[in-house]
Amino acid sequence: MAQQGHVARADIGIIGGSGLYDIEGLRKVKECSVRTPFGAPSDKVRLGELDGIRIAFLSRHGRGHRINPSEINYRANIYALKSLGVRRVISVSAVGSMKESIKPGDVVLPDQFIDLTKRRVSTFFEGGIVAHVAFGDPVCASLGTTLLDAARTVGATVHQGGVYLCIEGPQFSTKGESRLYRQWGVSVIGMTNLPEAKLAREAELCYATVALATDYDCWHETEEAVTVEAILTTLRQNVVLAKQLLRTAMRAVADVEVCSCHRALQDAIITAPDRMPALLRRKLGLLIHRVIPGKKGAR
Repeated sequence: MAQQGHVARADIGIIGGSGLYDIEGLRKVKECSVRTPFGAPSDKVRLGELDGIRIAFLSRHGRGHRINPSEINYRANIYALKSLGVRRVISVSAVGSMKESIKPGDVVLPDQFIDLTKRRVSTFFEGGIVAHVAFGDPVCASLGTTLLDAARTVGATVHQGGVYLCIEGPQFSTKGESRLYRQWGVSVIGMTNLPEAKLAREAELCYATVALATDYDCWHETEEAVTVEAILTTLRQNVVLAKQLLRTAMRAVADVEVCSCHRALQDAIITAPDRMPALLRRKLGLLIHRVIPGKKGAR
């Protein structure tokens, strides 16, 4: 629950880097500390209105980039946004390009994921309640279409569709790994969108990624291997574009009709209600109350 109570609400959640905080036109800005039954989110949530649309921004790594990809409390982040009323989540992420055609500075809107993470909790449902959500199409198609239109409107070089490969990190790939991933036909490589996307689906939220290509990983024969310095240089340029894209997309995103993402748990929970541990049922109340009546949430 947000410390400010039920006053703090938002329609759209944005998860990204700290450079996205200051989107031009953001009004009525306030910060909100959110408590969740899964611990603390990465940072305070920044709430505001952008062209009349209520948005909630969460810095994935915390301000000052304090949290590495494996240490992010993904469950708390998604739960916090859900508790504020968010129904649609846009993830803005820096990625490495795995294809010659995707150049540093380009925008990619992936529609598939491959999960190679190893240390992360990837579900809300454990310890006595089991759910199996459909994840064949992990990105909300309606949300992806609106982001594509916005990217084209602001003049971005945008690639529709493709596979986002998520590795554990925090180290970058070896050349051997990078060449193997290229053989798999993936489009981009990153460290943060899983289990984020899986948890968003379990929370019945629309989810889509705006992937900002910063480098060619280490596979490219005529480019230097990826470095933090090179990434940050390109990322600073990409952030300007991302802000324009997000502002352009807000109204259309807000108007996205209710879709199957919002019914992801409809037939997914297979544990009999009378066999669910009472404390766990209360803990997950915010997520399951639509399909399993009971308390809405827990501190």
